[in-house]
Amino acid sequence: MEPELLWPPLLALLFGYLMGSIPFGVLLTRAAGAGDLRAIGSGNIGATNVLRTGRKGLAALTLVLDGLKGAAAVLITAWVSPEHVLLTAIGTVVGHIYPVWLRFRGGKGVATLFGVMMALHWPSGLAYAAVWLIVLGVSRYSSLAGITAALLAPVAAAMLGRFDLTLLYLGFGLLVLWKHRANVERLLSGTEPRVGSGAHG
Repeated sequence: MEPELLWPPLLALLFGYLMGSIPFGVLLTRAAGAGDLRAIGSGNIGATNVLRTGRKGLAALTLVLDGLKGAAAVLITAWVSPEHVLLTAIGTVVGHIYPVWLRFRGGKGVATLFGVMMALHWPSGLAYAAVWLIVLGVSRYSSLAGITAALLAPVAAAMLGRFDLTLLYLGFGLLVLWKHRANVERLLSGTEPRVGSGAHG
């Protein structure tokens, strides 16, 4: 392959990574004078841990912005270079979970994955959100809701006829599960805190 042919896919992947690695949770809590989010609760940079600062508005804004960055990255690439949109999607989720600015210690990908899915195929994105909300409402375990939604994402894509996205979503689901491995251990041992209590994320 000619070197110049490698640049568009690499740029699409890098663009997604840089977009995904914007740590909104850290930036918002610092700007609001709530301290360094990485030293609070679980140290995670996502909305669940922001909620542990007592700032519900900041937590909601973090959730929205983490989702929007995922959607924005995919939509921009779809407009500029649609054939590379899946690479941007991968880069965005990986960037959120492993941001270079935070020594590769980022979030767990749940909100950013939602944004990516909404931009790639909104029906499967809505299915993801529905599963997340239902499991969270019933169990009040944020981790369980995120894991379940992510693992069922490829099933939703297949049921909706988007078999081209099934393998990608499966990879995302396994990555989200991996990032929640400590939560899974606590869920199995009965020590995982519910939303609004405890310090784990």
